[in-house]
Amino acid sequence: MTTALLSTADELHARVRRGRRAVVMTMGALHEGHATLIRTAREIAGPDGEVVVTVFVNPLQFGAGEDLDRYPRTLEADVKIAEQAGADAVFAPSAEEVYPGGQPQVRVTAGPMGTLLEGASRPGHFDGVLTVVAKLLHLTRPDVALFGQKDAQQLAVIRRMVRDLNFGIEIVGVPTVRETDGLALSSRNRYLSVDERRTALALSRALFAGRDRHAAQEALRARAREVPSTRARAEALSAIGESRAAADAHAVAKAVPNAAAAVRAAARTLLDEAVHYDPPLELDYLALVDPSDFTEIDDDFTGEAVLAVAARVGTTRLIDNIPLTFAATGAAS
Repeated sequence: MTTALLSTADELHARVRRGRRAVVMTMGALHEGHATLIRTAREIAGPDGEVVVTVFVNPLQFGAGEDLDRYPRTLEADVKIAEQAGADAVFAPSAEEVYPGGQPQVRVTAGPMGTLLEGASRPGHFDGVLTVVAKLLHLTRPDVALFGQKDAQQLAVIRRMVRDLNFGIEIVGVPTVRETDGLALSSRNRYLSVDERRTALALSRALFAGRDRHAAQEALRARAREVPSTRARAEALSAIGESRAAADAHAVAKAVPNAAAAVRAAARTLLDEAVHYDPPLELDYLALVDPSDFTEIDDDFTGEAVLAVAARVGTTRLIDNIPLTFAATGAAS
């Protein structure tokens, strides 16, 4: 299969459509993370459907002093990667095609969620993201669009836009792809020197430490549901030889109320150490949030959560996150 390279919406609309159209939106500089998105899109579209990869470096989502001018542009290589991953077409429009007449006066705003975390660090960023995503959804007319979970807040605001504005398009999040050392794949990784990359590993290691603490606590929660949790009943069990059950129940009673705080603390420990590396890690934020609105969760939170981190190493800013699920507290009585 030869992947078509298209530069105008008219060319794309002229294609005969059979089955579902799945779109993967990128800014180019494709890597294995993008290839995973494209392969997933191929599976969703099926042999009779169509996979379209967009390549467009969107000026609206870059703030003052950010890396718009030096953002890598590798279209020829991108087309090859897209083809190998199963794309039917690469849609690489010009700025004039996407924004005829210059930057748009009417834009999509991300609302309160767009002012938090990444939005606080990069004011206006998510307004630029949503505006171009809305434009590209209209231009490509997909049935389903896929985005990486590495950009968790971006995925959340896109899902909210599609729901709130009735786009009628399915949004699919695809798990983060990591390199063998744990670093999340990103087009910006190429900017890191050997020493900077070593420091950058603190991001994923911190997330994994938070995940491991969370897993230990969830194991205690599960244990608590299997054994009596009152002090009196634990002591009674201990008296008949169930000392392990008693110890677990007592540990749960102490550990569960501070579950979220303990996860944050485990991750923070590694990030605090990385501040003293050479070169140092400059932490922007560490947050444990509800993915529906990206507000910080409380210690009694249950459900899906995201542990997210952003930091600068040298001149390169990196983000990463990991999903966690908090089960309901409580034990058998």
